[in-house]
Amino acid sequence: MNEQDVSPKPSGPVQPFAHGVIQALAGLMTILSVLWNVDVPEWLGYAWLPEQFYAVVLGLGLAVLFLHYRHDRLEGGRVPWFDAPIAGISLVVLLYVGLNFHDLQENGFSNSTDEVIALGFVITVLIVEGLRRSSGYVMLAVVGLFLLYAPIGYLVPGQFQSPKVEVWKLFSNLGFNPNAIFGIPLQVGTSIVIMFILFGQVLMRAGGGHFFTDLAMAGMGRRRGGAAKIAVVGSALMGTISGSAVSNVVTTGIITIPLMRKAGYSALHAGAIEAVASTGGQLMPPVMGAAAFLMAEFLEIPYAQIVVAAILPSLLYYFAVFVQVDLIAGRDGIANVTEILPRFWNVLRQGAHFVVPFVVLVYGLFELNMPAEKAAIYASGAMLVLAMFIPYNGQRIRIGDLFPILAESGMIVVSLLMVVASAGIVIGILNLTGFAFALTNWLGELASGNVWIVLLIGAATCIILGMGMPTAAAYILLAALIAPVIMDHIGSRIDDPVIAGICAHMFVLYFGMMSMITPPIALSAFAAATLTKADPMTTGFVSMRLGWVAFVIPFLFVLSPTLMMFGAPLAVAVNFATATIGVYLVSVAMVGYLTRRLGWMIRVLLMIAGVAALLPDPALGFRGIVDAAGVVLGLIILGHEWLRARTAT
Repeated sequence: MNEQDVSPKPSGPVQPFAHGVIQALAGLMTILSVLWNVDVPEWLGYAWLPEQFYAVVLGLGLAVLFLHYRHDRLEGGRVPWFDAPIAGISLVVLLYVGLNFHDLQENGFSNSTDEVIALGFVITVLIVEGLRRSSGYVMLAVVGLFLLYAPIGYLVPGQFQSPKVEVWKLFSNLGFNPNAIFGIPLQVGTSIVIMFILFGQVLMRAGGGHFFTDLAMAGMGRRRGGAAKIAVVGSALMGTISGSAVSNVVTTGIITIPLMRKAGYSALHAGAIEAVASTGGQLMPPVMGAAAFLMAEFLEIPYAQIVVAAILPSLLYYFAVFVQVDLIAGRDGIANVTEILPRFWNVLRQGAHFVVPFVVLVYGLFELNMPAEKAAIYASGAMLVLAMFIPYNGQRIRIGDLFPILAESGMIVVSLLMVVASAGIVIGILNLTGFAFALTNWLGELASGNVWIVLLIGAATCIILGMGMPTAAAYILLAALIAPVIMDHIGSRIDDPVIAGICAHMFVLYFGMMSMITPPIALSAFAAATLTKADPMTTGFVSMRLGWVAFVIPFLFVLSPTLMMFGAPLAVAVNFATATIGVYLVSVAMVGYLTRRLGWMIRVLLMIAGVAALLPDPALGFRGIVDAAGVVLGLIILGHEWLRARTAT
């Protein structure tokens, strides 16, 4: 299960032959990606264009998808007669495009030959149908609207009127313009994301999932509210290998939600805690979600720079969730986990080898300045070798596991390929029609140049557009439509265009992610609600309350990039310290408990103090006075409450 689970599911067991074909094609996708990323074609003297590689992998992905995803499985697990030919057509067409891309682009694209137009049309139709089968109807509707807008946009009155785009020009551009289907999103999906999915699959097959869960249980289970803290820590760790908020909910929630319910958390709180903790997994370095890799490519900066920028905001996110679950446990009298728990040092000793691939990954990214995909390959190789000789709880990788790991990695990436290829369709149409430029101008006029209004409109738009969409798709759409508007308006505050770009893109990523816990289409919260049997909509609203900090942090780092480690070390440290205190104060006010249940007056004062401490007031021209006042007021209130509790005992 993943973020696309609003769609028809892959069907059940297939006949052995069909299953073997699917596994072979999926495994071949991963193998080709590994070979491409370690420059094997170059070593062999083949001067392949990147688009040729993308086309071949996309063809394999489409073939796998049409054999695997369908509405109905025929009796006996047989593939419907029409799916096999569609899979074959997909493979043949994309292989032909891959082998002849240079000639098609040089001769056919410039002259818009019938062959290029026909191929562009067929590829577009295959991708749209693949999207419909794998990713549901929200993303499909968005792509459909843009495909409709392209030929009739010239009839739209006012600011959004576009130049007339002939149908033949549309499909030749979508198929062979390097900024459309075969653009950056597909590049990231076929060469970078698949390598990190492989890394995650190697970790899982080696027992990494069990190790992370055991580590969270051993470290947090004996503390107050231990069950919820296991969920928070476990989901943060699992986020490094799952790549999906919803799959993270399902994977860890099966263990943590029953623990939380048994400990005394309500069904609503148990579901919301798991949803919020799992959603944050894609914001947590060093292995973030697919959107972070896309961000690095869009901004043309190393992935390592995105990782560094994301560290402090993600720490504030999980700190807020951790504090709230602890205070809820204190308020509701929830103790630690009563089950027999693993010992922390025993877990760490048995699973110490799981640290090595992360060291390799970080060393490759930061010390050797490797491309992210190569660092992931080396990390996967390190884990593979170690897991063959060192078991975890009896689980090790054997030679016979190698191809299943490759095949499973390919299977997981298939639906993402449909998303990024479809996003390429949208980007191609945006470039062809000038819609993004028109939207930027319109939003700028609507905000009248006020950066606060731009940010508020941008945040609301991100949440709305992100609802029901996979994170990667939501980010690509928002990066094309909203991020440029924000960059234009924060340019006066942030001189460095790279920093302004990171802040703007991280802003839309955060709010796009928050659509996962924001009703009416809160996919993570709804997935958690299926496990808790609680009302999905109410679970979504409770998730929003627990995840409040994610709705605030983006405003903070856009106004003061020191929260993303841009600036003098002292300024970074001071801003992070005051923000941490502010997060704690607001969390206490939200829960209404410290050492006792708090009255409304104390909660209001704590909220005021917390907001004051959170505000990046040096960036707003207050020279730290508001921050200092908030910190002092908050510490006075906290000190009073702690002294009151001590004298009462």
